[in-house]
Amino acid sequence: MKLVILDRDGTLNHTSDEYIKSPEEWQALPGALEAIGRLNHAGYHVVLATNQSGLGRGLMDVAALNAIHKRMLKQLAAVGGRIDAIFYCPHTLEDACTCRKPLPGLIEQVADRFGVDLKGVPFVGDSLRDMQAAHAAGCMPHLVLTGKCEAMRGEPLPSHFPEGTQMHLDLNAFADVFLKKHLEPAL
Repeated sequence: MKLVILDRDGTLNHTSDEYIKSPEEWQALPGALEAIGRLNHAGYHVVLATNQSGLGRGLMDVAALNAIHKRMLKQLAAVGGRIDAIFYCPHTLEDACTCRKPLPGLIEQVADRFGVDLKGVPFVGDSLRDMQAAHAAGCMPHLVLTGKCEAMRGEPLPSHFPEGTQMHLDLNAFADVFLKKHLEPAL
């Protein structure tokens, strides 16, 4: 199975220190939806693995999260893309769960659900904890310089990021590099 795992806030959509709590607050980053569509058209299944501690903090409920995702999926379908599954951690740091990134539990749930080995599966996110979770789960960590790491544009990758982390300007740039490298030449 050809699979790409993505973080949501800061990777696919604009993020906020106040959390994305309603469909109206959810705004796709430029080119991100089209990048997912390109991955889909190349035969890749795209799955989200996202921390959503706004649930655990009482800032929104599951109905609001579902409404946000409904808006996201509708906009994605309009450009010919899809997300095959959405995995989220509703917990806060104080809950000490195993699914909150930087721990790999949420990504491991993806592997269990789809019956895949995560070795070589790209995980794309916008933060150190995304890269730590990806590395711990055995995925290939791909950092996009949007969201939490936007200030790193033009800088080298800091040494505290997991070995093998690749940097891209945004999700669209990741798709360009990834598809060029992984598409088989036509016979």
